Amino acid sequence: MSQIYIRQTVVYEEHQAPLSLYELHQQIREELEVAFPDSYWVVAEVAQVNVDRRKGHCYLTLVDKGDDARQMLAQARATIWGSRYQMLGRYFEEKTGQPLKAGLKVLLQATVRFHELYGLSLDITNIDPNYTIGDLARQRQETLKRLEAEGLLEANKELKLPLVPQRLAVISSGTAAGYQDFIHQLAGNSYGYYFETTLFPATVQGNEAPASVAQAFARISSNSDAFDAIVLIRGGGSQTDLSCFDDYRIAAAIGHSPLPVLTGIGHERDESIADLVANTRLKTPTAVAGFLIDRFREAEESAEDMFDSIRMFAAQQLKLTSDKLERLSLRFNNITKQQLQNRKDKLESLSRGLLLKPKSYLEAQRHLVSDMEKDISSGTKDLLHERQRYLQELSVCVEGKSQRYLHMKEHELNHLVHCLETEANDQLKKEQLLFSKYSDKLEYGAKGKLTNEHHRLRLLEMGIEANNPEKLLLRGYTLTLLNGRIIKSTKDVKDGDVVETKMQDGTLHSMVVNVDTDE
Repeated sequence: MSQIYIRQTVVYEEHQAPLSLYELHQQIREELEVAFPDSYWVVAEVAQVNVDRRKGHCYLTLVDKGDDARQMLAQARATIWGSRYQMLGRYFEEKTGQPLKAGLKVLLQATVRFHELYGLSLDITNIDPNYTIGDLARQRQETLKRLEAEGLLEANKELKLPLVPQRLAVISSGTAAGYQDFIHQLAGNSYGYYFETTLFPATVQGNEAPASVAQAFARISSNSDAFDAIVLIRGGGSQTDLSCFDDYRIAAAIGHSPLPVLTGIGHERDESIADLVANTRLKTPTAVAGFLIDRFREAEESAEDMFDSIRMFAAQQLKLTSDKLERLSLRFNNITKQQLQNRKDKLESLSRGLLLKPKSYLEAQRHLVSDMEKDISSGTKDLLHERQRYLQELSVCVEGKSQRYLHMKEHELNHLVHCLETEANDQLKKEQLLFSKYSDKLEYGAKGKLTNEHHRLRLLEMGIEANNPEKLLLRGYTLTLLNGRIIKSTKDVKDGDVVETKMQDGTLHSMVVNVDTDE
């Protein structure tokens, strides 16, 4: 690959010397002051707000995303100085109902400033809250349209609130005064009604509130069978604190909820979107508690009225039934008397007839029985004679067949005995030959195994005898011991140790003076 080298030569004119960065920034600042001498109204979105609590200044990061919220077209730093911020911040919050915070679109009057060290920035001198109010109203309408398009605006209202919602899942801050008032009023109701409340803690003001409340709804939905309704309460507060309840995430969580939702958010002015989506909207947590207690009271009064109606109806039915039973009793009494009289007359007529008929009836039956006895006796004799002759013929036939069958089976049994004896003799001869063969083989193998083991044992004895330490001493070797143990390395002894050296004809005792090791 060929490489191309370019040599660039810069020639400075006599009157155009190079500038320092500071000098260049000075020229930029001077040009900007000339080009932008006035203040300008600027539309931007607040991306970040930082307030210096000590000095009172407010530092903002402004962005312009155009029509596509995912694409950033421009960004600038802006400052509202302390004294001006105290006035503008309070005025903006009074008009819009919320402080200057990230995510709001604002219309600002600003002057362009350029500092040699910090670069370009905007000094804000005025804010038009009406533009932000219009933008918030537009966002609110867009949220409502989105909820309606997704079928979530009326979804929770279509759920039927139980007649006595007793098991309540409460979404609130555990330290909020509104939550404490709600619990106190439920627990101290004068009727003695019992409510089972379970708190699902959530942040209910500020930028973190929408995600926190939505997560609480998700936890309740996963165990919805344990509750009758959901109560979303916040307590008293300004429009600023409660603006988070216009967020789509909270409204969508209410729309998707499998349980009816009661809200007691405590808005000072208009209803929030959460109120519009909820099943039942009440002003404050105390109002929610009162609504639940009143609902219990209405159910109890309805039950009492129904009990009174049932009691009156039962009394009327008992009176009518008693009268009807009395009439039926009289009717049955008369019918019974009539039936008894008819039966009595019929029995008397039958009894008179029975006094005459039994004698003639019994005489006729006696003659009939006598004739039947004669017929039965004659028939029985003929039948017994016929059966006796038949049995004699059967006995002669059975005796002949039994003798022929026994003779045939005796012949078959003799043949089977002969076959079994022949086969048993043949099998016995085969087993005897096989036993003789294996007996010889076992005897020969045992002798060979004994010979081999005897030879191997002799070799082991010779090896052990050859390695006998006493024979090694006879050959001129010695054994050195320390405290009765054989020394195998110089590391086992040290200077001053007394060692034993065993030889063929005695033992030497010596002291270690020096230890030399092989390198």
